[in-house]
Amino acid sequence: MKKSQREILDSTRQISRRGLMLAGIQIATVTTLALKMRSMQLDHAEEYRLLADGNSIKIRLLPPSRGLILDRNGIIIAGNEQNYRVTLTREEAGGDVAPVLHRLAQLIPMTDARIAELTEEFGRRSAITPIVLADRLTWEQFSAIAVNAPSLPGVTPESALSRAYPRAGDFAHVMGYVGPVSDYDLSRIEDPDPVLLLPDFQLGKIGVEGRLEETLRGKAGSRRVEVNSAGREMRQLSRQEGEQGASVQLTLDAALQNYAAQRMGTESAAAVVIDCETGELLTICSSPSFDPNKFVRGISSAEYRALMDHDHRPLADKTVQGVYPPGSTFKMVTLMAGLEAGVIDANTNFYCPGYTTLGNRRFHCWSRGGHGSVNAIKSLEESCDVYYYELSQRVGIDRIAEMARKLGLGQRHDLPMSAVAEGIAPDRAWKMERHGQNWQVGDSLNASIGQGYVLASPLQLAVMTARIASGRAVRPQLIRSIDGVRQTPPDYPPLEISEASLRVARLGMDAVMNSSRGTARASRILREDWRMAGKTGTSQVRNITAAERARGVISNEQLPWARRDHALFVAYAPYQAPRYAVSLVVEHGGGGSAVAAPVARDIMLFALNKGLPPLDSVPSEQRAAMEERHQAMQLYQPEAPRPGRSRA
Repeated sequence: MKKSQREILDSTRQISRRGLMLAGIQIATVTTLALKMRSMQLDHAEEYRLLADGNSIKIRLLPPSRGLILDRNGIIIAGNEQNYRVTLTREEAGGDVAPVLHRLAQLIPMTDARIAELTEEFGRRSAITPIVLADRLTWEQFSAIAVNAPSLPGVTPESALSRAYPRAGDFAHVMGYVGPVSDYDLSRIEDPDPVLLLPDFQLGKIGVEGRLEETLRGKAGSRRVEVNSAGREMRQLSRQEGEQGASVQLTLDAALQNYAAQRMGTESAAAVVIDCETGELLTICSSPSFDPNKFVRGISSAEYRALMDHDHRPLADKTVQGVYPPGSTFKMVTLMAGLEAGVIDANTNFYCPGYTTLGNRRFHCWSRGGHGSVNAIKSLEESCDVYYYELSQRVGIDRIAEMARKLGLGQRHDLPMSAVAEGIAPDRAWKMERHGQNWQVGDSLNASIGQGYVLASPLQLAVMTARIASGRAVRPQLIRSIDGVRQTPPDYPPLEISEASLRVARLGMDAVMNSSRGTARASRILREDWRMAGKTGTSQVRNITAAERARGVISNEQLPWARRDHALFVAYAPYQAPRYAVSLVVEHGGGGSAVAAPVARDIMLFALNKGLPPLDSVPSEQRAAMEERHQAMQLYQPEAPRPGRSRA
């Protein structure tokens, strides 16, 4: 059937419309291409000419500025300092770095051994990876390299920031330190940030620096540079700065930390001060310490070996890593376990003849002649061991362990620090699991006075004391704010311990400090508004045989240092309105009342006074010695606080 003329006309119109549409698309495409070609040939001609001329535009990462770490008052305790250094990229040096290294050695000190070491490192690394040849250059050395740059292909003088710890050893164990990224570091990261591959980029290794690495690191920037055929950088085309890491403000007080470190002196010791209300740690100080700046700048083998071989273990953080038999500071735990179980009340008496007999074995009290009839408060006041031997047989180890855990012992507290210890609050199940043995009554007697299997860190003992003082399940806090955003302490729930039991423990601790027969009376605070309650402890690190007891126990002073008892002390103040709790352990220091209590008392006074303790707050016979100690100290004079995002 033939098409009508109308149908033919309609078909022709449709074809014409399609043709117009196709033509329009073609014209638009050609126009777009023409505009793009014009842009490439005119607007970006130089850039694309360089790209076509041997890949002579390179993108280089810029390391971000590491976030600052501040104390509670805004004082910098970990900052950044300017560092002039020089790097070399093997590819840009033409593949042979030896001539360049020898020419560079004429400008800056570089030994043959250092050149050999660098040559070996270049052989291990990728040809495009820059290697740091030297850092911490003087301005004169840095300028000499820049002036001679044309004869040093592949060499790049750089101005960078390096980590610095202005308070040196005061915060070394808390801060940790940063160091170059190692192959081991990279192996532990699933998808490493490219910035970690930059030459000598500094990564947090331990402590707060390590635990908060991603928060502190920041984000890398970049720059586009033009280089010539020899790899020499000709000019910078563009630059985008990186994002500085977040500033972290800790709860610690730099002045108090400094005082605690100097008050402990050369002792192998640890001190912790915690806010009883918020759980904020004001001091967490381990002695002796080390200078973390040496790890950042490169510590010598001899210096590192000296730290490792030191018998006082300066590299160990005794505040959280060290666990010790808590000795008599544990007696509040046993006492409250008995009170809560209804086995005793405040007036229950046990007779102390100086020992308890169990089978054919005697468990001795520290007072050889005994304490006579002893009630709950007197048991703490005079630290009678026999009272707790008797009590432990009635209350049982499982209840004692349960009370210990309520007070924060035997558990790992979540802090951004390295190797925080869990300690041991042993019970029947623990011994069977750990040693495959049944619990014995003798184990309970030892545990009741903080010996045997019981182990606690100074941090845990401070938490225990804060919980007794406040009656709440206080948890330690180390971070105060991140980038100015305050980390609000939680609302701690009440302990599952009756107020009556807590009151007996508090009265006993008050008597330790302030009664005429208290074991720590010599370390009392005279100001009534700062009245302190505490408990001494002495933990044995060796067995005393029956033969030695018969002829007289050897005094600590006559023993080698490593065989002496540990000295411990815990306290809180003010007694009526607890604000701070303190714990102090002196390794192999001897008696807690003679060695640990005076030091802890002075640290507490500094916290209460916000500065040097006033002389009239201690007994008159101690004031001259305190004044002499203070005059000999080189106390930290804090600078004005700096803004959280500033660069050091």
